[in-house]
Amino acid sequence: MRKLIVQEFITLDGIMQAPGGPDEDTASGFKYGGWTAPYFREADDAAGEFMAEWMRSTDILLGRKTYDIFAAYWPKHADMWPGINDVTKYVMSTTKTKSDWQNTVFLKSVDDLKQLKTGEGSDIKVHGSGNLAQTLFKHDLVDELHLITYPITLGTGKHLFDKGAIAAAFTLMDSHVAPNGVIFASYRRAGEVKTGIVGA
Repeated sequence: MRKLIVQEFITLDGIMQAPGGPDEDTASGFKYGGWTAPYFREADDAAGEFMAEWMRSTDILLGRKTYDIFAAYWPKHADMWPGINDVTKYVMSTTKTKSDWQNTVFLKSVDDLKQLKTGEGSDIKVHGSGNLAQTLFKHDLVDELHLITYPITLGTGKHLFDKGAIAAAFTLMDSHVAPNGVIFASYRRAGEVKTGIVGA
C-alpha cells in the first residue's frame, strides 16, 4: 500500500491559497498571492532541512489547477527541483486527459484514488491542491500531513479544511519553530478521535 502525504503552506487562519506568487491563484479577487515569500528569506538550517525533505523526489498527486501551475513552470526549472520531470505526476481531473509533461497520469474518481493508494510503489505527495486535499480527508485517505504554518492571518481565501474533513486523530512526528515564527510540523494519522472529561 502506498502512503499519501498531504503537504501544505498555511496561515494561522487556515488559508492555503496562492502561497507562491501574486499570479498563482487570484480566484475570488484574492490579493495576497505570494504571502510566504518574505519568510523564505529568513530560513534557518533546520527549516532548510525540512524543505529539502518536502521537495524530495517522489511521485506526486495534484488537482488540475495546481497541476496546470506546476506544468507551466517546473519542466523548465527542474534544476531547482531535481527529479520532478522523472517522477509520475498523478492528476485528479474530470476534464483534462492529456499533457505534454512527461510521466503524467490522469485520474477521474475517488475509486481511482483508492486504487492508486492500494497499489505498489513509493510514497505519493500532494502539494497544494486544496479541493483534492479536502476529498482525500473526506475519504480518510491521508496517511501523513506536513504543514508549514506562517504567523499571519489573511481573513480571506481558500481554506485547507473548508469542508468535508472527517474527525481524525494525528500524532506529531517532527516539528521545528524557525526564528521568524514559521512552524514546521509533520503528523501521522493515528486512528479515531478520543473524548473524555478534563481532569477526571
